[in-house]
Amino acid sequence: MDTLKCTQCGAVDLEPGFIEDDGEHSRGYARWIAGPLERGMLGGAKRMGRPRWQIDAARCPQCGHLELFARERA
Repeated sequence: MDTLKCTQCGAVDLEPGFIEDDGEHSRGYARWIAGPLERGMLGGAKRMGRPRWQIDAARCPQCGHLELFARERA
């Protein structure tokens, strides 16, 4: 990740990281899916045919604020 600036306190050099997803059938990281949430017949989110992006996170070492980014397709 590039050098980032915290949108809350203005600190620079945010720590890179990711949001873990350890649920059933997970890939180990969370994903962002385009479009509004729509639920299927069993209550799960409809995802078929929608693009998915890996969520990367950066943490501010000063105030702890998290910035989330969806830069890479998952």
